[in-house]
Amino acid sequence: MPPRSGQGEGAHTGPSPVDLGKNGSTLHLLTDAFGLPVAVAVSGANTHDSNALQPLVRAIPAVTSRRGPRRRKPAKLHADKGYDYTHLRRWLRERNITPRIARKGIEPSDRLGRHRWVVERSFAWTGNYRRLTTRWERKASHFLGFLTLAATLICHKHYLKHTI
Repeated sequence: MPPRSGQGEGAHTGPSPVDLGKNGSTLHLLTDAFGLPVAVAVSGANTHDSNALQPLVRAIPAVTSRRGPRRRKPAKLHADKGYDYTHLRRWLRERNITPRIARKGIEPSDRLGRHRWVVERSFAWTGNYRRLTTRWERKASHFLGFLTLAATLICHKHYLKHTI
């Protein structure tokens, strides 16, 4: 018997390590310094967060500026201890991005909190869209579409708030 809609089956789902092995998805956000989403992705709940960093950085759109060439990469990237891997640091440095990643067992996690709250606030903003709190779509492309739409609406609301 195929699963009904809303049972969490489909692409980019996997057994959650914290929710009794129920299938689920993980949202990944790459934000700017103000917490506005720049790139979004969806993966299974059993996939490690570090696997999403490279696709998210590659998905950053080109930013136009009044002077000079278009910028496609950030100057530095803040991340939590889940991204503390040598190959990720090396990959970021090859692209001239300064990694600001907390080190496991060395740096306390409260130092990163000065920058981490920006991303956590962005996750809270996506939680305002009920369609994203529980995954009802079987197809990952549909769920990713709703996540992208939510990110667009967040950026639009921020733009309206600061231009009027």
